Amino acid sequence: MKKFLCFLLALTMLFAMTACKPQVLDDDGMVFEVDPCTLHIFAAASMQETLTELEKTWSEMIEPDVELVFTFDSSGTLKTQIEEGAVCDIFISASQKQMNQLEELGLIDDASRVDLLENKVALVVPEGNPAGIGSFEDLGTDKLSLIALGNADVPVGQYSEEILTYMGLWDSLNAEKKITFGTNVKDVVSQVKEGAVDCGIVYGTDAAAAGLDIVGFPPEGSHSPVIYPAAILANTELAEQAERFMTFLQDLTAKGVFEAAGFTVVE
Repeated sequence: MKKFLCFLLALTMLFAMTACKPQVLDDDGMVFEVDPCTLHIFAAASMQETLTELEKTWSEMIEPDVELVFTFDSSGTLKTQIEEGAVCDIFISASQKQMNQLEELGLIDDASRVDLLENKVALVVPEGNPAGIGSFEDLGTDKLSLIALGNADVPVGQYSEEILTYMGLWDSLNAEKKITFGTNVKDVVSQVKEGAVDCGIVYGTDAAAAGLDIVGFPPEGSHSPVIYPAAILANTELAEQAERFMTFLQDLTAKGVFEAAGFTVVE
């Protein structure tokens, strides 16, 4: 009798484990089981608000047993970490440059690469605009004492350098020590928000998220398109889960979140 009760207990536990194993519908409506796991996603700092919001939808309604762990920083810093062997399943960059470099090294799955979003570059000022900066043209006047830009390895910094070079201001602003640099776009936003500088060049989405006043956009044709490519890493051990998350990033729910934040979805 005792052995029989033990057998029943073991059978019950096995059934419970099987019954509770997460199940997901595939594209054909077939049910399949998934094992709990963690997807490590490296993403440009400018995507922090949108991806954090989408993570809630993913964990509550899509695949609760596939945990998403995000690392947000400048695309240049994230690229270096991937090159150095950091655990990463998906990379989303704020520039083609960093993704191209990883592709050349064979570190991403070329077939999975997509252009996900487009952003805008904007000139922002602190509350009250003490310096009276009203446009990009004002950056070449005595109104400007100090501007915050991203570092050379930060996409927003690279776009800023392109703009200021196009306008013939890059060399003079550097020579006059009118530039302070940030480690990523959020750092630039913080410097502007705290009033440590007269203005800064950031993405339109970051300006909106921080409640900063936009006073101007760069001249047309002055910089490369601000495209956000996404790709799965070549050495991921979670290819199927990564593919499902990439699909999720391109569905109607994600598109709505991105567009509400000010991104343009690349079709």
